[in-house]
Amino acid sequence: MSMKNRGGEQVSRNVVSQKWTFFLCLASFSAGLFFTNRIWIIPEEKGFTRTTGVEAERLKLIEAYDPKINSVKRVPMKILQDVTKTRNAIQTLDNTISNLETELATAKAAHDSILSGSPTSETAESTGKRKYFMVIGVNTAFSSRKRRDSVRTTWMPQGEKRIKLEAEKGIVVRFVIGHSMTLGGILDRAIEAEDKKHGDIMRLDHVEGYLELSAKTKTYFATAVSLWDAEYYVKVDDDVHVNIATLGETLARHRKKPRVYIGCMKSGPVLSQRGVRYHEPEFWKFGDPGNKYFRHATGQLYAISKDLASYISINQNVLHKFANEDVSLGSWFIGLDVRHIDDRRLCCGTPPDCEWKKQAGNACVASFDWSCSGICRSVDRMNEVHRRCGEGEEAVWKATF
Repeated sequence: MSMKNRGGEQVSRNVVSQKWTFFLCLASFSAGLFFTNRIWIIPEEKGFTRTTGVEAERLKLIEAYDPKINSVKRVPMKILQDVTKTRNAIQTLDNTISNLETELATAKAAHDSILSGSPTSETAESTGKRKYFMVIGVNTAFSSRKRRDSVRTTWMPQGEKRIKLEAEKGIVVRFVIGHSMTLGGILDRAIEAEDKKHGDIMRLDHVEGYLELSAKTKTYFATAVSLWDAEYYVKVDDDVHVNIATLGETLARHRKKPRVYIGCMKSGPVLSQRGVRYHEPEFWKFGDPGNKYFRHATGQLYAISKDLASYISINQNVLHKFANEDVSLGSWFIGLDVRHIDDRRLCCGTPPDCEWKKQAGNACVASFDWSCSGICRSVDRMNEVHRRCGEGEEAVWKATF
């Protein structure tokens, strides 16, 4: 671009314009470099995180501890933490499995010991559980309140004497009963009130019924074993008279023998006719018609040692129940190496039979009438039998077991 001056000469302005253009370009370039360096952040690769100073020190310690890590690509701390947690979980699982295997081996050893009759290492002292001599369970029913009262006023000690019997002699005596079909009904409430008054009733998780006596027997032994650690467990009916001291002395003579099953052994006919008392619906299992049962103790009174009671408790879910309770008990032992002891003093007759034996110095353990499977009219006659055949109130306190 050119223009004329006053003298008519032309002056060029292109020189000025080029200088300013160069200066502006240089300034723009410098400003661009300045702002670019301030805000340009290089993006990090996905899958990797920045390492803080503390984490870097931890990685240096790990590398120093294990030189192999130097030859491996560095692993982020989160992955290392996950690996540590997994390793701890595996160790905990290994410890749990090891403990379970130990407990299983201990339980199996205890079970094998029961079957072989040998004592286990778990004694009453190690478990802190009181050791008793015998537990006497008196089988009773809801309708037998008067029978229970007749027993309470004769051969079963009451109140402080019963507590003393447990503490000094290790003998527990309880009436044994389940519950009614209507749980918590009037029958159950009556039993609860009676137990509150006397404190001598043992309740079972069992529905009462005459046809359920075999199931009640299993439940009784299983419950008694769980409550009291005793050498013997006895079952007796509530219409039978018992001399406790004589029973204890009789059992004490067999305490060194394993797997003892003691009672009045019998082998009656298997009754296949319907409608008769003691009918056996599964008569065909015992062979041809007219056959007899295997040898077993009569149901009025019998005793078994702890190893047999424990066997019933452990296997109660697979033990078969026959119609008659005493037959069922005998069947549970028929395939085992059990010592059957037949002692006729456990099934004496009522006076004069038991009275003559007492006078001869051979007092009976239990007395009843075979014709009634117990003492006939026991509510009326229990006192008479006790007076004529009882061993005396002081006998149990003088006895040593």
